[in-house]
Amino acid sequence: MAEINKVVLAYSGGLDTSIILRWLQETYSCEVVTFTADIGQGEEVEPARKKAEQFGISEIYIENLQEEYAHDFVFPMFRANTLYEGEYLLGTSIARPLIAKRLVEIAAETGSEAISHGATGKGNDQVRFELGAYALNPDIKVIAPWREWDLTSRERLMAYADQHHIPVEKKADGGSPYSMDANLLHISYEGGELEDPWIAPSDEMWRWTQPPEDAPDQAEELTLTYQHGDIVAVNGTPLSAAAVMTLLNKIGSKHGVGRSDIVENRYVGMKSRGCYETPAGTIMLKAHRAMESLTLDREVAHLKDELMPRYASLIYNGYWWSPEREVLQTMIDASQEVVNGEVRVKLYKGNIIILGRRSDTHSLFDEKIATFEEDAGAYHQADAEGFIKLNALRMRIAARVKE
Repeated sequence: MAEINKVVLAYSGGLDTSIILRWLQETYSCEVVTFTADIGQGEEVEPARKKAEQFGISEIYIENLQEEYAHDFVFPMFRANTLYEGEYLLGTSIARPLIAKRLVEIAAETGSEAISHGATGKGNDQVRFELGAYALNPDIKVIAPWREWDLTSRERLMAYADQHHIPVEKKADGGSPYSMDANLLHISYEGGELEDPWIAPSDEMWRWTQPPEDAPDQAEELTLTYQHGDIVAVNGTPLSAAAVMTLLNKIGSKHGVGRSDIVENRYVGMKSRGCYETPAGTIMLKAHRAMESLTLDREVAHLKDELMPRYASLIYNGYWWSPEREVLQTMIDASQEVVNGEVRVKLYKGNIIILGRRSDTHSLFDEKIATFEEDAGAYHQADAEGFIKLNALRMRIAARVKE
């Protein structure tokens, strides 16, 4: 076991990370620094300070990172219209590189040799945290308790908590049976009944969104203003990246937008079923594609679509800080210079309906050419005959050979 004098722990203040904190002190006889990030999970993070103090922790970092998360991570990802395996909007995946970044930075600030996290040895998060940390500091040490200790069941964890006088908070309703992760982009659910992919999730599971059938009977319209591929205003009101997501989450949830139920392929090799609520992200994806449809060159748009699955896999698998992701991001960001204008959407009972899109500066839609009316010579329809015959030449040759 490596000698560790000081370690920075990603600390939520919950039972698992409180057990990890005490276990680090006991197992490594080291000083622990706690880091708690507010990335819009909707819960108070300040109580983590009091809990850390009860363990004798003197260096406690509690930070509101919502704006950095939205502006530097979520918005760049959405410029690529990113979906993993065609469905998952990567709400957990995109939060991990930011947490890894701050863990490494705090380790440098506090003279810590190591970082630690509470991700299990079965999941993707251990990969995301550690790949990010090593990319930013190749000499950092990582302690992953779930891969080291023998507390491999809930009973053993509870026994350890009781032995070390770690308070176990019990909610009046018994708490949620699901493993959940929340931030500005989404809330996820795993475990419990979801481990049977045939069983539908209970109505009580969903925390954010209205059931579409119970959503308002009156639709709601929004106008989203884009600059360089990012939403900068909603209904004409300028907003920061985090404020955009907060507002769209509120409105989208009211109208039942953003629920998904997915069986995905984890990087570590297994299939996993998860349910997600991503109201803001679902609106952002639909509207961004509408804005690009008006302003992006055809081949640029198609190239982006071809590269997107690779980009999505890089984020899902933990390679945000990799050189290949950075190269792809450079290309994606360059394509967004012309993605400026407005998109009108209507939200109604789980649906996002595009009503219109316009760009005064970069629209490639030419009504004189697209019209079904007289086009005043802007497009010569007879030219299409040669175009078709040239493109059909190879197929005509092949057909003759078959004959």
